[in-house]
Amino acid sequence: MTNAAKVSEFLDKAKVFYLLTTDGDQPKGRPFGFHLLVDDKLYFGCGTFKDVYKQLKQNPKVEILAMADGDFIRYDGTMKEVFDEALLEKTREAMPQIMEMYDKNGWTMQLFYLENGRAEIRGVLEQKEAFNV
Repeated sequence: MTNAAKVSEFLDKAKVFYLLTTDGDQPKGRPFGFHLLVDDKLYFGCGTFKDVYKQLKQNPKVEILAMADGDFIRYDGTMKEVFDEALLEKTREAMPQIMEMYDKNGWTMQLFYLENGRAEIRGVLEQKEAFNV
């Protein structure tokens, strides 16, 4: 299993993960659920109208945090935007109701991945695995 697939599998188990950004000097975290593994690259998405997108544009360094089965993952890197219609179509297939709402309201979904990613899977008392993604 590739490292990107390990992160994706962990996020699948967790169902909800938290994307951590900054808003000026204030940390911000919000729950996310959508991620997409394509050609061994892990993609995420958010609306360009949301504060999280503005925060990502101002400071693209982020961390993702999730818990599953008593373990947790920290996955950090630098957000890189992706402009790819084929990936947007896969996003539409993965979450049709959300994308219908975006279309209905004229909103844009922006996809991104984490460049120079580093992931760490830990138990509460021990590091289990650390790797580059």
